[in-house]
Amino acid sequence: MDFLNVPLASGGIKGILSPMTAKQAYDQLAAQSRRLQAFSSAASLAWWDEETGMPPKGLSWRAQQVEVLVSHQHEQFASERTGEWIAACEAGGLEAGSFEEANVALWRRAYDQAVKLPTDLVAEEAATATRARSAWAAARKANDFAAFLPWLEKSVELRRRRAECLGYEEHPYDALLDMYERGMRTAEVRELFGRLRPGLVDLAGRAAERSTRIPEDLLAGEYTEEGQREFNRRVAEAIGFDFEGGRIDTSTHPFCSRIGPGDVRLTNRYRSDDFSDSLFGILHEAGHGLYEQGLPEEWFGLPAGKSVSLGVHESQSRLWENHVGRSLPFWEKWLPTAVECFPHLKDRTPADMVRALTRSRRGFIRVGSDEATYDLHILLRFELEVALVEGSLEARDVPGEWNKRFHELFGLEVPDHTRGCLQDIHWSMGAIGYFATYTLGNLNAAHLLEAARAGDAGLAAAMDRGEYAPLLAWMRERIHRHGNLVAPTELVARAAGSPMDEKAFLGRLERVYVDAD
Repeated sequence: MDFLNVPLASGGIKGILSPMTAKQAYDQLAAQSRRLQAFSSAASLAWWDEETGMPPKGLSWRAQQVEVLVSHQHEQFASERTGEWIAACEAGGLEAGSFEEANVALWRRAYDQAVKLPTDLVAEEAATATRARSAWAAARKANDFAAFLPWLEKSVELRRRRAECLGYEEHPYDALLDMYERGMRTAEVRELFGRLRPGLVDLAGRAAERSTRIPEDLLAGEYTEEGQREFNRRVAEAIGFDFEGGRIDTSTHPFCSRIGPGDVRLTNRYRSDDFSDSLFGILHEAGHGLYEQGLPEEWFGLPAGKSVSLGVHESQSRLWENHVGRSLPFWEKWLPTAVECFPHLKDRTPADMVRALTRSRRGFIRVGSDEATYDLHILLRFELEVALVEGSLEARDVPGEWNKRFHELFGLEVPDHTRGCLQDIHWSMGAIGYFATYTLGNLNAAHLLEAARAGDAGLAAAMDRGEYAPLLAWMRERIHRHGNLVAPTELVARAAGSPMDEKAFLGRLERVYVDAD
């Protein structure tokens, strides 16, 4: 059935002559959901265009476009009619444990949240994010925190308002974290980082000491953007990314966006002195893209058809970026191709590549950091976000607090705002509550891969040969095909055969960044 062409009942249950059955109400919900997804997809496409090619003078109109799309979608979904359809489904008539019943439960959760949010708040959030992203990009380039400060203050204010509207039991940050990681609470993340922090700080020091034995110039040279694009495309295609249903473009900050079935877009950026920045960027975003391409297309527009959480989404990206891209089997297979694209690597061996790409150093930039230090970057951002939301930190004081805490964690003095608090796009987007999911993703990735290798000898042998189709098939079967039907912690536990913990992750860091060589 083409749900985009199913007529919507104009007056909900009260507007028809006879009571609506659960099946009829479900069909109306599904039709509305797919129609509203078209608005969401249009907003995603507008964002992609804004980041990849929109003329600067188009910003004002783009903000208005996105505001209209997002506010219309919100108004329609949060309407009384939607609530009546959900209630009709809940009244009985749908098979217990069915796909339809699961969708209704997800609609109920989303609806109960949507009706708490005024449309003018939702519209203001969308318009502010569009304008703030542009202001952030300019401020980052100019090292000008003062230029971005009004937008940061606005973003924090809007997120505080959202948290108050949604409500929370313990901490206002809970309401924002739940947007990205269903069911997760601030106290849980604090407790997790409390356990991880001492070990991560210690491990970062030992990894840095081990890395002093690895020459800094192993991969020194000039890397053309053309060569990087070619190499990255070949790698992304080889691990399974479908370019008939996707593409790669350039943006200030790499991202992945699913516009719709058969249209998953990745972006990347390039450095002439370091090809690994773009390689790991594309492995990371292609990992997101593989997840999006693995979601059931026939579910698109229904709540079950979405990814389950960003902690699971990040597990897919971090898995391909780190566990695959920094491995010896990967470079045994891909070094000859790398030499085709970058001839000056001809004297390097696969072992050289792995040593260079697992060299640890305390650096300023999160996206360019190694696994041994990455989660300290996340810890810093999480702590600052919580402080901003609860009001114990004002936006104007972020640079000073950032620099102080960075020195405590890394022992380095932050040289400028571009390499400090202006480096990430997230706060300009209003994506406060997001950062912790990167660490959850790292933990999930290690836990899932350990289970996959232990439970499937053929998969482990294929990975050791640099062949990754069995790994992708395992993820498709255990993670991707389930969409949003199962809560994130339960999905990972089912896939791996046990609840996620940090043992596999910390074991990998010790093995790769301390005990190697």
